[in-house]
Amino acid sequence: MSVKVVAFVSVKPGQEDAFAAAARDCVAASRAEPGVLRYDLWRESEGERRFIFDELYVDDAAVQAHMSSNHFKAFGMAARDLAAARPNIAVAHGVAVAD
Repeated sequence: MSVKVVAFVSVKPGQEDAFAAAARDCVAASRAEPGVLRYDLWRESEGERRFIFDELYVDDAAVQAHMSSNHFKAFGMAARDLAAARPNIAVAHGVAVAD
């Protein structure tokens, strides 16, 4: 069953461009991973204007492979100094509701 991951990241004021630049390589490499069905980065248009990672994987193994990848680890190191707080991450599994 597919796995949906949504991560909300609050970035320090003035660091938005640096965060987006740091994410660029990770997003591109993640989209090329086997088992990744979707990997997008969004930014809220109002309110806190958090960045939102919208990810869809074929299964839990694909999620684990992504989290172990060098590009994900490198992004985590780069983003650590740009983020205002730890990301808020939601993980959900698909629910079979139709044939």
